[in-house]
Amino acid sequence: MRNYFYSLLIVLIACSPEQKDTAKNYLQYVNPMVGTKNMGHTFPGATTPFGMVQLSPTTNIQPLFKDGKYNKETYKYCSGYQFEDTLIYGFAHTHFSGTGHSDLGDFLLMPTVGTLQSNNIQSTFSHEKEKEEAGYYSVYLERYNIQAELTSSDRVGFHKYTFPKTDSAHFILNLDYNIYNFEGKNVWTSIRVENDSTITGFRQTTGWARNKTIYFAMKFSKAFTSYGHEKRDNTTYNGFYRRFNEKENFPEMAGKNITAYFNFETDNKEDVKVKFALSSVSTNGALLNMETEVPHWNFEKTKEETQGKWNKELSKIEIENITEEDAETFYTALYHTMLGPIVYEDVDGKYKGLDKNIYTSDGFTNYTIFSLWDTYRALHPLFNIIQTERNNDMIKSMLAHQKQSVHGMLPIWSHYANENWCMIGYHATSVIADAIAKNVGDFSKTDALNACISTSNVSYFDGIESYIEKGFVPEDVSGSSVSKTLEFAYNDWCIAQVSDELNDVNTTKEYLKRSESYRNVYDSKIGFMRPKLNDGNWKTPFDPMDTHGQGFIEGNAWNYGLYVPHQIDTMIEMMGGKDRFSLKLDSLFEIEIEEKYIANTEDITRDGIIGNYVHGNEPGHHIPYLYNWTNDSWKTQERVRIILKTMYGNKENGLCGNDDAGQMSAWYIFSSLGFYPVCPGSDEYAIGSPMIKHGKINLENGNVFEIETINQKEENVFVEKIELNGEVLNRNTLFHHEISNGGKITFYMSNTPK
Repeated sequence: MRNYFYSLLIVLIACSPEQKDTAKNYLQYVNPMVGTKNMGHTFPGATTPFGMVQLSPTTNIQPLFKDGKYNKETYKYCSGYQFEDTLIYGFAHTHFSGTGHSDLGDFLLMPTVGTLQSNNIQSTFSHEKEKEEAGYYSVYLERYNIQAELTSSDRVGFHKYTFPKTDSAHFILNLDYNIYNFEGKNVWTSIRVENDSTITGFRQTTGWARNKTIYFAMKFSKAFTSYGHEKRDNTTYNGFYRRFNEKENFPEMAGKNITAYFNFETDNKEDVKVKFALSSVSTNGALLNMETEVPHWNFEKTKEETQGKWNKELSKIEIENITEEDAETFYTALYHTMLGPIVYEDVDGKYKGLDKNIYTSDGFTNYTIFSLWDTYRALHPLFNIIQTERNNDMIKSMLAHQKQSVHGMLPIWSHYANENWCMIGYHATSVIADAIAKNVGDFSKTDALNACISTSNVSYFDGIESYIEKGFVPEDVSGSSVSKTLEFAYNDWCIAQVSDELNDVNTTKEYLKRSESYRNVYDSKIGFMRPKLNDGNWKTPFDPMDTHGQGFIEGNAWNYGLYVPHQIDTMIEMMGGKDRFSLKLDSLFEIEIEEKYIANTEDITRDGIIGNYVHGNEPGHHIPYLYNWTNDSWKTQERVRIILKTMYGNKENGLCGNDDAGQMSAWYIFSSLGFYPVCPGSDEYAIGSPMIKHGKINLENGNVFEIETINQKEENVFVEKIELNGEVLNRNTLFHHEISNGGKITFYMSNTPK
């Protein structure tokens, strides 16, 4: 009870009108609609920080294929919601935030009134009658005169629907619907009607996650009068179940494509509430999650507790004296960084492992959704500052994944007890090395090193065999070969940092040598990284502006070719020295990329491009900071401030590309504060140009790191002088211990480059 009132007090303080002009109104600065238009692919709705349940409306249902071909429209609905839509089809319980590929959309629930239907039940809605906050969502369903409200705990979605007076109220539970749906995605679905208000079941699907099973328990606040289901699949054999009328009031429902319904009678403005719990383990696990987290029917209590959790997490960075627009952009970005990874275990610690066996976490909380090609760059480094305990648990989850993997590999891109193998590199090594370099976490370094080494030597993964043998990935052996070579080289440097920590001299020597493999794909005659063939010759023809077929993935040679984060000085020397490299960066930002090079790339649009620099995708996120390694560090300051101002905002289109599980937003958080982790795995951050006037990072160790700017104005984007704890800082880097120990950094800003 004390915890409840404490959470309530936090929320009341955060939302108090008297506090409106301070940075402590964290909840009011969050706009979950940011990124719901164009390509942001975020979702509004109800979830807790890192919560298993992401309860959000679905505004269109698009199949993955039409007429046997990929349906481009489905890409818009990676997270189920698009701001420009006017229909709601229901409220689903699982979503990805900002990913460029998708899955999930499990358990679509829709309230209706009138003639019972399972299809064409969508309702119109308007944004004027839609409200979205961190941990809360509401909308008026015009077709049915129903007010819908959503909140959640970590593992339980809590719905409240206010009905008109009717004897024909219904809840339609659609277990056919998936995001990125296709014929055959549903493998099997089972529902049990336990009593007149409780339903349990599971659904098994295949797709991006090849074998995903989610269990659920659903409980209504009042008894339903009748129920039934429709099955949209052809069952050739049904055994002796044929003796029953399974469609109506039969307490078992099973098949591939099922839509169930539950009928009610309601009085005018009567609230019918629904608790919907998830589990990866069992229906009993889902029931336990429900009984533990939401044992009551007090919707407001759960909402207040959830918003208290959000307020606590958002308060880890306090920003003051900035415009309301910038505050909304900042705290919404911070909110986005906490939508994943998600807790993936029941309240008793049980979870389904990669091998589909059931485990109990021991000394850690198990997490899933590791979009590591994206998130190793800035999201996990941000966690090493403001979510150290969680990031430690995430690494332990990755190590558990590796032990359960028949390949002996750390996660590449994993979710819901599945490895989906998306993207390239083995970037769990970066997350591990970064935590070790920054002295964060209590995981076994020996186990971590062994897991990294095992992962890096799986010969059949993405050209690793050729990479080890030749020092590069040949394009005619494995596509996107230059990107793979560059990322493997960086990952190997990370492994060397881990082995060096353990004084393993031989391993360190081996992986430092492997980390220089980037040299083998640099063509000094043309000044670009480019693909080689298995015979050692350069692949021709070659166009460094082209995104396709040139040895790179989601980038071209101009952007991706600058990816040597672990040996930047050497890369610059290779490319002609500091002054020439600075001019090359200038050209990148100033030469306009032709439309033909991006016309067929669905995850890159003009919104995220400056010249030929692509901020709307991850491979170039470090590039604006590379001027720090030249004689023109002031250009980093200028470029960073331009990106902060033009690539982010507080409106629905406020993201210039996929948020990619929080990476895009993490870049904004770091850059707003004035520094960025160009090379995760080291303890250094590159200095930029802070957007804020004053801020505090409240560290989990109890220390506070304060950031202050003097003469901060829109035109004052250049750093004239930096002081750390009162002493002049004569370098373009900040060390992690200087943050974690607490203290104060002061930036003196100017409108003149220095």
